[in-house]
Formats: sequence, structure tokens, C-alpha cells
Amino acid sequence: MNKGSKVTVGILTGVIVGMLGLSFAAEPLYSAFCKVTGFGGTTQVAVVKPKEILDRGVRVAFDANVAKNAPLKFHALQAHVDVKLGETMMAFYEVTNMSKEPVRAAASFNVTPYKIGRYFEKLECFCFQEQTYEPGKTVKLPVVFFVSPEMAKDWQADDVRGITLSYTYYGVTGSKPAAKLENTPAVN
Repeated sequence: MNKGSKVTVGILTGVIVGMLGLSFAAEPLYSAFCKVTGFGGTTQVAVVKPKEILDRGVRVAFDANVAKNAPLKFHALQAHVDVKLGETMMAFYEVTNMSKEPVRAAASFNVTPYKIGRYFEKLECFCFQEQTYEPGKTVKLPVVFFVSPEMAKDWQADDVRGITLSYTYYGVTGSKPAAKLENTPAVN
């Protein structure tokens, strides 16, 4: 093999290894991008409440779905709330295990319109961890959120009067134990 062929093989090998590495990094990079930018309706996680509340308000509607692999009944306890930008709000969902066995489940979430994901911030949410629901039990699940006052500075959000917060519950399989909801009140 001549020197030119060895260089070509080396370059192609490097390209293949690089592409393979990028394929493994694609999902974590995409998830990080969505969390930072709110792309695809990914909401933000907040640690403090905003310092200002604006007069501008939006209506937040609540949507609840269950994947086919989860024997759960899941719904929002309110259809919607009207909230001012910067105002902290608590809403509740309710989940019931309809089976005779404990069910491990986790909720995924997003908001629409997608462009508002960067402004929708959750302080507390049942979606942050996998949980186990005991047979026949109903549990009330809080979500504490606010719509950032920063939304008022975004001209692309001027047309937004309503936001939908949507959750989907999925059954979880595998050997990792889920958190039990010991401190959450059961509802009958």
C-alpha cells in the first residue's frame, strides 16, 4: 500500500469513528439543547419564583394521556387556569392504578405552542421521577409552575394567549426501583 492510500484509509477511519461517536452523543446533545432552548415544547426547571408579576395573562390548559402499556387512569383536576406572567400557580392531576399489581410509571411532558417551552417553568412536578402506584389506589399529583415574565419581551410570543401543558404516563419496565409516593395523600 502506498503512502497516499494509507492517508486515505486513515482519514476514512477517522471519519467513521467520528460519525459513530456523534451518533452516540446525538440524543444527549439533543436533550440538552431542548432543555436550554425550550425547543419542541420542553419546559424549564426553576428553583426560585420570579420577582415580578406582570399584568399580561395567559390561559394554561391541562392535558393528560396514558400510553397503552400503563394500566392507569390519569386526568387533570381542572381544565385550565388563568395566570399572569410571573405568577406562581399550583394545579393538580390525578392518577389511579387500575390493575391488581403495583405499576411503575413515569410521565413525559411538553407544552404547546412549542415556542413557549423556554418560558414555561416548573418549580415542582411529579414528572421529575419514576414512581410506583399501588393497586387500586388514586393519588393526587401537584405541579407548581409559572410562565416567565421574560415571555413579554419576546415579540414572537405576542400572539400567545393560551398554553397547553400536556403529560403522558408510560409504564416502566426493568429492575430499577421506583420512588413510592409515601407522602402524597391518597384520594378515594
